Amino acid sequence: MTDGDVTMADDRADVVEDRLFAERLRLLQPRRGHRAGTDAVLLAAAVPADFDGHIADLGAGVGTVGLAAAALNPLATVTLVERDAGAAALAQRNIVLNALEERVRLAAVDLFAAAARQAAGLRETADLVLTNPPFHDENAVRRSPDAARRSAHVLEGGTLDDWLRACTDVTRPGGWIVAIHRADALQGLLAALEGRFGGITVRPVHPRADAPATRLLIAGVKGSRAPLCILPQLTLHTAQGAFTAQVQAVNRGEARVAVRA
Repeated sequence: MTDGDVTMADDRADVVEDRLFAERLRLLQPRRGHRAGTDAVLLAAAVPADFDGHIADLGAGVGTVGLAAAALNPLATVTLVERDAGAAALAQRNIVLNALEERVRLAAVDLFAAAARQAAGLRETADLVLTNPPFHDENAVRRSPDAARRSAHVLEGGTLDDWLRACTDVTRPGGWIVAIHRADALQGLLAALEGRFGGITVRPVHPRADAPATRLLIAGVKGSRAPLCILPQLTLHTAQGAFTAQVQAVNRGEARVAVRA
């Protein structure tokens, strides 16, 4: 996770409690398997400080991104969308744990199932979609035997294009999307966004100033025809390996990551 996190054992399951933003956000996560980290923090920090609309966190897992966005934006409402039953159960516990029931709800549905999305009241309801799609196609990598880790890292039952089509369906006209993904997935991301979102901005995320980007924050507006814009890079670590001052402030919940031109 990020610098300064506190981890405690959960007495009811093989779960640990992590804390984000100087311990303001409590997060139950599986002890083993996928654990949310810097990618989730950067995605939540992409929400502008004055945002007061409805956010949908698609592929929410245990709710890290959406709950972080709710914690950082007290006027926003959030829907966490997650199909994995175990992750969804933890997401619901995390909503209660952070006393966010009035502003955050869980939709335990399959993102790829259009009828289920509509039945859950998700169609064209989000002013902002936040998403961290699984990084790998199910036929391209060796599948982990751990279901939670596999769900977090491998796209099962669809493609990146299918995922972003679902994101489009959830976003209202004129609303926008922010995604974080591997840097080498840029071509596929742009292809999947084409015709759905415009005004695309790409912010490369570099582990160090002199290293190639490993992540991209990519944003777009539904229905826009504005041109593509490449934003200045975000650097995570100094040459000595510590977080940069900017990222330290983001980790504390004191700064945002600009993704709009």
